[in-house]
Amino acid sequence: MGSLDDLRAASLYRSAPVSPIPQPDYLNTAVVGTLGSTSLSPEAVLALAQELERAAGRLPGPRFGPRPLDIDILVYGDRVSGAPELTLPHPRMRERRFVLAPLAEIAPELTVPPDGATVRELLDRLDPESAGGGEVERIAWLAPPF
Repeated sequence: MGSLDDLRAASLYRSAPVSPIPQPDYLNTAVVGTLGSTSLSPEAVLALAQELERAAGRLPGPRFGPRPLDIDILVYGDRVSGAPELTLPHPRMRERRFVLAPLAEIAPELTVPPDGATVRELLDRLDPESAGGGEVERIAWLAPPF
């Protein structure tokens, strides 16, 4: 398994929720691990993410409803999967500025399967009028420990 030295974290970004359910703004970020930084399978990383969400107080609720923590696996190397429990790359990441902006901050040249578009290219293509293409605000925060 890798170390925290193998991780890069983006700034925090505030965005309005993409939801029909009224709720406060979200804070978003992205973390990228270097190639080979873990021996965990994507499914094992998902299980760890879900455990962290539960530890933060996440309970089952309506889709797109408020939650204290939501961890998404966006890409896992060049893997492509249509499995319902873990679709790779994340099926809506190309449509969401609140996903692409923090990711572009730390990994603009990261390629996204299946077409190999870079994160920067995907961000530049976003329509600002689309549901997930709206404004994001980069906000200051203390640097993470990695």
